[in-house]
Amino acid sequence: MNLTLQSLILVSSLALVQGCAALGTSNSFTLTADLPPDFAYVASVYYVPAKGQACTVPRADNLAPQFNREWRTEYKPDAQIEIRRTRKGCELVVDRVELEINAIYGPDWSDFGREYAQVSVRAELPEAVKATFDAAGESEFSGQCQWLFRTIGPNRYITKILDCKKTDASGELLKSRPFAAYTLDELPGKTVKMKIKLANEERPYMKDTWVKVPGGWKRCMGKGFEDQYAFCYGNHKDFSTFRMPGGRICTIYPGCTEDKEVTR
Repeated sequence: MNLTLQSLILVSSLALVQGCAALGTSNSFTLTADLPPDFAYVASVYYVPAKGQACTVPRADNLAPQFNREWRTEYKPDAQIEIRRTRKGCELVVDRVELEINAIYGPDWSDFGREYAQVSVRAELPEAVKATFDAAGESEFSGQCQWLFRTIGPNRYITKILDCKKTDASGELLKSRPFAAYTLDELPGKTVKMKIKLANEERPYMKDTWVKVPGGWKRCMGKGFEDQYAFCYGNHKDFSTFRMPGGRICTIYPGCTEDKEVTR
C-alpha cells in the first residue's frame, strides 16, 4: 500500500469518527443547573408526536424519562436530553422538560421545600419569546428562590415553603416561575443552564402572624398554642415560643438567641 492510499484511508477514518461524534450530539442537548447549597433538581422529559405525524403512542409506551429522581443521594447537575425518539413506529419530539427544584432546610426527611420550573420546546417561536445562545452554544435562564416560614402543630414547629420566581436580564423578579423556551432546530449539541439564587432574607408565609424585631421575627401568640393561625390583630406584646427544625425551642426567628431550651 503506497503512502497516498494510506493517507486517504486515514483521512476517511478520521472523518467517519468525527461524523459519528457529531451524530451523537445532533439528537441531544445538555441540561445543567447552577443552584445554591442543599438544592437539587429533578427533570422529567415529555415527548409528543412530531409535526405532521398522524400517529399516537399510548402513555405506557411514552413514559417521561427522569433525571435525578434519587436527588438526595445520586444528584448530578448535568443531564443529556434526547430531542427526537421513535416509539411504536411514531416519531416523537421533546415538548417540555418539567423541573422540580428541591431544597433541604433541616435534618429530618420532611424538612425540604419544592418549587417548579420548565423548559418548553416548540417547532417555532416568536423572536420575543425564544431564548438565545452565546458563541459557546450555552443559554441561561435565571430565577430567585426565597424561603417563606410558618409554624405548624401545637408545638409550633417551624416549616418552610420554597417560593421561586423568574428573574430578567437585570435581575428583577418577575411574576412567573423560572422558565425558558427554545425551538427544536436550535437545541442539538447546545447547553441550557438553569441558574438559581437564594434570597438573602426569609419572610413569613402568612401576613400578620409575626412581628419584625431586632435579630429577626417574633411569633404572635394569638389565642394560645392551640390557635393554629394565631394572627396578631394588633397585639404586638404577647408572643409564643416555637421549635426550630431539629427541635430547639426559640423566641426569635431566625436569630434564635436561646442557649438552652425554653419551656412554655
